[in-house]
Amino acid sequence: MGRKVLHWTLPVYSALAILYLIFPIGIIIWFSFNNTHSRFNFVWQGFTLKHWKDPFQVPGLLDALKVSIEVAAISTIIATTLGTMMALAMVRYQFRGRGPLNFFIFLPLATPEIVLGASLLSLFLFASRIFSLGFETIVIAHVMFNISFVVVVVRSRLIGFDRSLEEAAQDLGANAWTTFRLVTLPLIAPGVLSAGLLAFALSIDDFVITNFNSGSTVTYPLFIWGAARVSIPPEVNIVATMIFVFTVGIAIITVLQQRRAEKMASVRPEQEAIAV
Repeated sequence: MGRKVLHWTLPVYSALAILYLIFPIGIIIWFSFNNTHSRFNFVWQGFTLKHWKDPFQVPGLLDALKVSIEVAAISTIIATTLGTMMALAMVRYQFRGRGPLNFFIFLPLATPEIVLGASLLSLFLFASRIFSLGFETIVIAHVMFNISFVVVVVRSRLIGFDRSLEEAAQDLGANAWTTFRLVTLPLIAPGVLSAGLLAFALSIDDFVITNFNSGSTVTYPLFIWGAARVSIPPEVNIVATMIFVFTVGIAIITVLQQRRAEKMASVRPEQEAIAV
């Protein structure tokens, strides 16, 4: 009886939890079609597609979105590259300082964003001869907190990695770089892609740390924060909907690729021989 109740309650609980998380996003998407006649898009006044015809007609919106995408792309590439190499080193090698490095990797995850933002601002002001608050300092700040997330995601993928595949490649004459490029990287690619997607989402969505270190540069979250004091047009909801749909599409591709890689990794040489 208890198992039957659990069999029905767990899916219902999961569905309610997912619905709770998706409901605010659904409201954002729904109000992108609102035929509002006021400065604030808070009250439903009718369905219309007119705002979707030119979603970037609000002055400054497109420029802010471009800045956010550029910052997210650059910081994601740097953080994913450095984080993947750090994860490989921490999982596969024993070296002096490995314990403290683990601590410092998790430190940004546990530190409140307002503390990180204020600390980075102090650092950039101290090194004002080298850095001036703006695009560069935003990228550096985003790389700093994104590296921790990348290391955690890629590291979890590497822990269950079958090293015998690399050993087989080296036995067949492949050097270290060839083994990494043709064996290791394709198998951990779903984890690396997931880490990159997470870093991109965190970067393009960040407000607190960016607000401390942006100077005169305006990103998309900063633009919304500034516009909210004057007006919130439906175009803001439209751009948010575009970002959400793009992120979900990439996430679906990542999950499918990860399942494919897991199937490939689970196939043993004996099974391949039998199949042939």
